[in-house]
Amino acid sequence: MLVHLRTLGCRLNEAELESWAQSFQNAGHKITREQNEAQLIIVNSCAVTQDAVRKSRQLIRRIHRDNPGAKIVASGCYVTLQADEAAELLGVDLIVSNQDKDRLVELAIAELEIPSMPSLSTEPAEISLFSRGRQRAFIKVQDGCRYRCTFCIVTVARGEEKSTPIEQIINDINTFVQQGVKEVILTGVHLGGYGSDINHNLADLIQAILQQTTVPRLRLGSLEPWDLPENFFDLFSNPRLMPHLHLPLQSGSDSVLKRMARRCKTDEFSQIVLRARLKVPNINITTDIIVGFPGETEQEWQESFEFIKQTGFGHIHIFTYSTRSGTKAATLPDQVQNALKKQRSQQLHQLAEQMKQDFLKQNLGVSLDILWEGQKEDVDTTKHKVFGYTPNYIRVAAIIDNSASLENKISSAISKEISNGTLFTELI
Repeated sequence: MLVHLRTLGCRLNEAELESWAQSFQNAGHKITREQNEAQLIIVNSCAVTQDAVRKSRQLIRRIHRDNPGAKIVASGCYVTLQADEAAELLGVDLIVSNQDKDRLVELAIAELEIPSMPSLSTEPAEISLFSRGRQRAFIKVQDGCRYRCTFCIVTVARGEEKSTPIEQIINDINTFVQQGVKEVILTGVHLGGYGSDINHNLADLIQAILQQTTVPRLRLGSLEPWDLPENFFDLFSNPRLMPHLHLPLQSGSDSVLKRMARRCKTDEFSQIVLRARLKVPNINITTDIIVGFPGETEQEWQESFEFIKQTGFGHIHIFTYSTRSGTKAATLPDQVQNALKKQRSQQLHQLAEQMKQDFLKQNLGVSLDILWEGQKEDVDTTKHKVFGYTPNYIRVAAIIDNSASLENKISSAISKEISNGTLFTELI
C-alpha cells in the first residue's frame, strides 16, 4: 500500500512521522510524497493555537476532497482534544489519540484491514520520507510533560511523561546513519525531563549516543531552561554535539513568568545563558517570546524588552498571545488589546533582527563546517547557489559550479559577507 504522511505543528510531530514511516516500511508498505496517489494518508494534527486547530480541520477536509478514495488516519493534539469533532470530519476512517500514537501503525493495519507483508521487511529498507533528500532526522525521545504552563494546551493533550529507552534510540539513530543521515535532532515535549521515568537523564542519553553511534552531528530540539543535568554543558566538549540551544524564555518579566507558571525566572535564565557561553565557544542561544500575555502592563513589557536586549539571542520566535480555550491563561483577567500586542510585536521584531545581525557579524571571517542541503538556486548558466547550516545553526550559502554537488556533505568554508540574513561563504 502507498502511504502518505502529513503533519502540522512542532518538531515532535515531525519525529513521529519519521517513526511511522519506518514502521510502515517494515510492514512492507511504501511511503510516497504524492498525496493524490496514496491509498492511506496519515495526518498528525496540532492544537497549540486556535489557528492550528482550524488549519488541522482544513487539511483533513482538503485531503479528502483531493483524494476521496484514500483512507485517512487522524492523530495529534487536535484529534486528542476534540475527538468527536474530528471523527465527524468527512473522510476520516480512524482516530488515534496521542496516548495511542506509539501503536498508530499497528492500529491502522488492524482497524482498516490493511494487508501487511512482513516478508519484505527483511529487505534493505527504502529510505523513509523524511530521510530521502534530507540531511537530518528528528528523533522523538520523550513525550508528555509534568508541568502545566498556563498558556499551554499541549501538555494537556500529550499526557504524562514517557521516555523512550536509550537502546531503542541508539538503534533508530544507527538505522538513520546507515541511510546516510548526517544530523539527528532529539525532540520531546519536555526534553529536559528525559529519563525521569526510567532512571536516566538527558546527559545519559547524549553520552550514550556519542559513544554508541557514529552520527556526525547531534542537535537538541527545544529545551526548557530547567531540569538540565549538572554536567550538561560539559557534554559540548565533544564537537559532534552541536553548539546551539533553543531555550524558551517566553517573557523577560518575572511577574509575567509567574502568571505563566514558568519554572525559570530571569536571574536563573541569565545564569544558564552565562554558563553556556563560558563553556561552549560561539554557542547560538535562540528563544521563544510570547507578546501580550494577559495582564502584561507597560512596565512589564519594558522589563521584558530590556531583559531580552541585555541577554542577546541569535534568533527569536515571536508569538502574539491568542486565547486558547482549555488553558488557565484563557480565564485570566486583563486581556491585552490586539493593537497593543501588534505594536509590541513589531518592536520586538526590530530588536530580534538587530540581534540576529549582530550574531552573524560575530561569525564573519571564520572557518565553518557546513552541512549542505539539497536546495539550490541558479546563478547563471555555469553556476548555482547552495545552502547549508553551521554547527551553531546559522544558514549559509555558497556559489559552486553546476557540475559540482555538495548535497548531504559536510565541508569547510570561510564566511565572507552577510546578505538577507544569510552568511555567504567560500569553500576551502
